[in-house]
Amino acid sequence: MNSNPMLIKIINVRLVQYRAIRPAEILIEDGFVRFVAAPGGLDAYNEQRCPGIRVIDGKNRYVCHGFIDIHTHGGGGADYMDGTPEAYITAARMHASYGTTGLLPTTLAASREELIRTFEVYEKVKDQKEGARFLGLHLEGPYLSLAQCGAQDLTYIRPPRMEEVRFLVESCPHIRRWTIAPELDCALEMAEYLRLNDITPSIGHSDATYDEVREAVRHGFNHITHLYSACSTITRRGGYRYPGIIESAYLLDELTVEVIADGHHLPAPLLQMVYRFIGPDRTTAVTDSLRGAGMPEGDSILGSLQNGQHVIIEDGVCKMPDRKAFAGSVATTDRLVRNMIHMAGASLAEACDMQTRIAARIIGREDELGVLETGRRADLILFDDHISVSLTMVGGTILFEKEGVSK
Repeated sequence: MNSNPMLIKIINVRLVQYRAIRPAEILIEDGFVRFVAAPGGLDAYNEQRCPGIRVIDGKNRYVCHGFIDIHTHGGGGADYMDGTPEAYITAARMHASYGTTGLLPTTLAASREELIRTFEVYEKVKDQKEGARFLGLHLEGPYLSLAQCGAQDLTYIRPPRMEEVRFLVESCPHIRRWTIAPELDCALEMAEYLRLNDITPSIGHSDATYDEVREAVRHGFNHITHLYSACSTITRRGGYRYPGIIESAYLLDELTVEVIADGHHLPAPLLQMVYRFIGPDRTTAVTDSLRGAGMPEGDSILGSLQNGQHVIIEDGVCKMPDRKAFAGSVATTDRLVRNMIHMAGASLAEACDMQTRIAARIIGREDELGVLETGRRADLILFDDHISVSLTMVGGTILFEKEGVSK
């Protein structure tokens, strides 16, 4: 057995995978998982036979693929709309320290010019290795419903036009998903075009009825952005009731959903309903985090430093200045998993699966992300019964480690 300084062995851990938990050992070589074995199965890989090997004693902690966040605007004092490489890297580092190994930087409704600048910055930093891995861009808007705009800036909300859509897609090959109000003119045509370009069209910030959602599904929409937030529900017209997006999520099995499980946006009964009746096969949790994630409470900015809106972080959530509505969350993915367990009623294994394998499947990356298997990249985390993360590894590189974790 040859000496290999890029060899890492993790022992004394409980592997959480495929909604099951079992004792395991893991061998990592050159950034990839080489073996996943039962305890003692990697005894041959020791310091005598493999000089330079690093051994990490998990001390009976859990290990799983790192958490995946498919909707986040920033953190650590930075927002992706700031338009600088430093902002991207700052947020990626912060989220890695809480267990995120992969994320979709998410934009807000903005001008065409600002979106292009965002694309240019992403191109520069897409392969960075200092924080959580960038998995592509999520465009949230600008094609949204004015009636369900939430904290989005009305100045930039507009209906889709295929000329602009094609221009933006051709300008950036890294768009992974796009949140759109499907009831808008041209939205269904846009969804079909996105599907042809391997971009997931997602229903969000929308006032669509059930019939409009069902038609949207036929045209390629298959996901709902932050269910219950900026989503239509039952309305009455002339005495007749019309179901909306929320009801569609429960009725249409073709749809997957995401929930902001920060403990504020949705109360426990709603999280329980999603878990029980939509189910862990169709659900992931997202932070929808702003720059205030990982930061002290107080004044903050939603969106870019230059063009953003003033908001307030207090009580563990981000609020609009009048405190009448939430502007977004300041959650990290470890909090999402804790809340899906303690508020929604999911098991630890189910909560981890929703935050790893299901998240990867929703964005079409399940063939390479979401599980720890031989031959896949070593994106993993160690954590305890309280989902307190003690180590984060991305591509075999340890980006975060609490003191005393390894020997």
